Amino acid sequence: MRHQPFIKKLSYSGYGILFAMLVYMPSSSAGENAISTLLKAYLAEGISSFNARKGQALWQQVHLNMKTGQKRSCTDCHGKDIKQAGKYQRSGIKIEPMAPSVNPKRLQDVKKIEKWLKHNCEWTFGRDCTLQEKANLLTFLQGQ
Repeated sequence: MRHQPFIKKLSYSGYGILFAMLVYMPSSSAGENAISTLLKAYLAEGISSFNARKGQALWQQVHLNMKTGQKRSCTDCHGKDIKQAGKYQRSGIKIEPMAPSVNPKRLQDVKKIEKWLKHNCEWTFGRDCTLQEKANLLTFLQGQ
């Protein structure tokens, strides 16, 4: 593989493995989906376990946005039943269901998942999600 030396150098840094996976790997390889790819990257970064119940609790819990002071939850836009469509609070635009069992196109691209997590964690919490929070949320969503 012609990029191997570059990837080896990156793997020594904290985010090197994740960066290398995002840049050089296709969104999903044969027999492996994007969530599995991300979870493997999180393991490489030091996360030792994934907990769907904690992901569900994080999804449903009301959080105080650290920047705005507003109370927010993932369910504000996505709804309590992620097998149903949601609606953006600001624009009112429909959001397709998050559950992969209902919407197979959902959660199939590593770059889109990372972009989605960055945007929604910032909107909900007023900060980036930790790797553990991301892992738990994705594990919860994967089972839906």
